[in-house]
Amino acid sequence: MAGEGCEFEKGYTFSSLQSKKFTFLQNKETLSLLMKWSMLGRLSALAFSFDQCFSPYNSKRMFLIFALCVFAVKPIESIKVEVVPCSKVSIDLFDPIYSSGIVMPSGHIVNCFHEIYPDYDKLRQMLNDEESEHFPVISQEERQEFLFRLFKHLCLGGELCQNELNIEPYISTTKKCTKNLSGGVQKDPETKKISVVSTVLKVAAFDESGPCFPGRPEEEEQTFAYLVVDPYKRHVTLLYHIYGIGDFSF
Repeated sequence: MAGEGCEFEKGYTFSSLQSKKFTFLQNKETLSLLMKWSMLGRLSALAFSFDQCFSPYNSKRMFLIFALCVFAVKPIESIKVEVVPCSKVSIDLFDPIYSSGIVMPSGHIVNCFHEIYPDYDKLRQMLNDEESEHFPVISQEERQEFLFRLFKHLCLGGELCQNELNIEPYISTTKKCTKNLSGGVQKDPETKKISVVSTVLKVAAFDESGPCFPGRPEEEEQTFAYLVVDPYKRHVTLLYHIYGIGDFSF
């Protein structure tokens, strides 16, 4: 990683917030689950401050400078930046999973017929199989939400993931991660709804050989990077995960 601060063409200057603690990466129970899901040591979070105003329209410029300065990713041929919806903050989003036969009232995940789907359950079927009868349980719009994306990433885990038999660890860990990452919230005075003030960006960078950040191959869904930008505090959090079992470094 580059130095403590970095300025690029009089653009954003980023400074590492080394004192920032991510409790979901320190909690013993969560660490044990991440190890079981083959994500421990591969799911990381880093925090930085920046010195200019931010709006979603300049997301690409911010990420380009971030990639060049913070991780010294170069030469960059192109970047990909997707603004991720972050309007859902309650785990009520997952209520349909409980009422659709995917899990039992106890939270235990229902297995698929072994003859057709060996070692497969209805939760992973709902997450991955667009032809599944359970896929529409969560709408396409809600699947784009940061809250659901985190949940899906945790459910799928890493290369040597040991799946849970009960959905509760996935839900509780998603809740902890979201609370720690999403930054400040605000309440609409008219609707009384709670919303996140941060902007979430899914990011990737490419060199002449293909994807170079957060890792290769970028098309692997479980190799991902998100920037969570708090425009009021002028803080940005990088959450990233590298899929695989080999060595990796930035």
